[in-house]
This record gives sequence, structure tokens and C-alpha cells, in this order.
Amino acid sequence: MRGTVIDLFCGAGGLSEGFRQAGFRVLAGQDIDIKAGETFVRTHPEAIFLGGPIQDVSAETLLFRTGLRPGELDVLVGGPPCQGYSVYNHQRGVHDPRAGLFREYLRIVSGLKPKWLVMENVSGITSIANGAIVEEIRRGMGKLGYRVEMQVLKAEDYGVPQARRRMVFIATRTDQLIRFPKPTHGPDLLPYVTIWDAISDLPVLENGESAEGLRYRSKPKNTYQSILRGKVVRVANHSAPRLSAVNVQRMMHIPEGGSWRDIPFELLPAGMKRAKRSDHTKRYGRPRKDDLSCTILTKCDLHWGAYIHPEQNRSFTVREASRLQSFPDTFVFSGNRTEQFVQVGNAVPPLMGKAIAEALPFEATTKRITKTKKPEKFPELRLFA
Repeated sequence: MRGTVIDLFCGAGGLSEGFRQAGFRVLAGQDIDIKAGETFVRTHPEAIFLGGPIQDVSAETLLFRTGLRPGELDVLVGGPPCQGYSVYNHQRGVHDPRAGLFREYLRIVSGLKPKWLVMENVSGITSIANGAIVEEIRRGMGKLGYRVEMQVLKAEDYGVPQARRRMVFIATRTDQLIRFPKPTHGPDLLPYVTIWDAISDLPVLENGESAEGLRYRSKPKNTYQSILRGKVVRVANHSAPRLSAVNVQRMMHIPEGGSWRDIPFELLPAGMKRAKRSDHTKRYGRPRKDDLSCTILTKCDLHWGAYIHPEQNRSFTVREASRLQSFPDTFVFSGNRTEQFVQVGNAVPPLMGKAIAEALPFEATTKRITKTKKPEKFPELRLFA
């Protein structure tokens, strides 16, 4: 074990999964999304989950449940919900209530006093109020005794088959050097992992068809598939959304690398008939097999981006989206399909989280971990053991 981790705003656990793959012990996760919590509990059996609003969670609760004392936690990680600052939210700003949740993260920091902090968010956070939120985060960490550095990281640089940008804050109250991970993939490095590298072994589906519980299409075709599949033999979360007949007609006209511009004018949605050729560049996109995926959002909607399967006339499934996020196939996402897509799209890609974790100066240790405690003193919280 390299160190201990608590994950705030953990969702399904993408960031904590990355830290676990890097050798850290995940002690606890917290999120308001109970369906995401069910996924977290199933995939992090060594950890506890605290469900409910972050405002209802105290540092004392976390210390009691994990058996830690202030200052003993190695790393507190978390990603306060990003919708308030996302470049996809055109009304983003400091008045969005979600834009202030980083203050709750700092409140927990003040009580836990972890050695290291890792906070991530969308790169669009830098544009809010001329950078005022970023500066408040930096000042807040500084007042608590932490040195902080920030950097925009690209997920594809760490073996994730997706173009995704995240702002990452790393802070410490130790005297050790803050380092960000160096890219492992790209020019003069390992080749980028492509869409086809990620999903080509999954069962073929028709529009609206499900392959839940079926075996894979083939044996793993590359290292990426082998690693993500592990010992899993049957596919979960692999059902294609049922799209309308007119959408199926539209897709039949779109080649690999094509988009809405390839759809005959008479089949275009009414609003897109008035669009300029330079508009909506990713709408109704069918990516090439050797492309990186566009950013995986909280649904793979044809109107949102290039989410048409390279070969099949349908949109991506939850399993395909999770592969493009680098989730292992051992992650079975809870809830209905909409809730599953939200969990996948909101997550930090685990391989990106792993790269961040490996950049922290922790060596392997045999330190004994105190067993987490029962929740009898805190019955007001929604807790999963």
C-alpha cells in the first residue's frame, strides 16, 4: 500500500479507482447520488460510502468511520460537481449554486488535515469571473497551510482513448515537491489509444438491442482490452438506446469521419436546416476507428457530439462509454440507463487518476489500516457499509 485516500464527490469512483490501481487504499467515498453510491460500494468493497449532501458530512464523521486522527490521512481527493463551470453550460458562473461546492471540500480539509490534496474540475473553471474561483481555491488551500499548484491535463496523454481536459489542483502541507504526471502517450511516446482499440471486442448490437450478460465478440485484441476486461467473461451495461426511425435513416448516410453535413437536407432536423455549414461540427458525428473519442458527457446524445458507433447504425452504449473513459469491465453501473450514463460521464477517467496518483511521492508500505467503524453515532447519514 502506498497511502490512504478519501474521495469526496466520488460518483461511481473513477478517481478513487485510479488511486487504487496505483496502490493506494481507499477508505471512504461520499456523494449525493445514491445510484452512483451503489456502484461505488460494489466496486470498492474495502471502503465505506457516505450518501447525501456534502453539507451534511463532517470531518468528524469521516475520522470516526475510518479510524483516523486529524493529520493521518495521506490524500483527500475530489471533484466538486462541474456543471456550474463547464464550457457546455452557457449560463455558467459564480451564481450557480454548484459553483461553490469547492468550499465544502475545503471545510472537510480543515478538519481532516490530510497530507496531500487532489482536486479536479473542468478546464472551464478558469474562465469564471476572470479566474476568481480559481484564485479563491488557491487562497483557501493556502490559508489552511497548503502549497498548491494547478495544471490542465489531457486524458489522452495517459492512455485514455478520449480527448478530455481537466484542471487538476495538487496541494501539500509537507515539504515535498509537487509533481504532475508526465505524458506517456502521444508524439514520440506510446501511440494514443483509439476508439477501436477500446471497443472492438464488444458484441455487435442493432439499434435498441441489448447484449446484457452475453460473451464478448472476440478475445482481447490488444493490451488495453486485456487490462480492462481482466477476468470478466460476460458483458454488462451494453444495450443500445432505441433511436427513432428517422435517426436511423440519418445515420445510414453518415460515413466514418462524417457528421450532420452528410445527411440529406430533407432528413435534417428542422433546426439544423437553418444551420451554417460551420456550425454544430460534432453533431451527428460518426468518428473514425482510429480517432480519439470526443469528450464523454452525461449522455451520448447524437445532438451533443460524435457518438455514433463507427460501424453500427446506433449510438454508443454505457459499456462503450465506460471503455472510452478507461473504466474496468468489473464496474457494473447501477440504475437505469440515464443514471448509468451520468455516472460514466461525470467521472474522472481511472487511468488519468492513476497517473496523478503515481506522480505523488508515496512509497509502498506495510502500514496497518484501522478497520472502519460502524455508523451507530451518526444514524442521520445515509451510509453504506
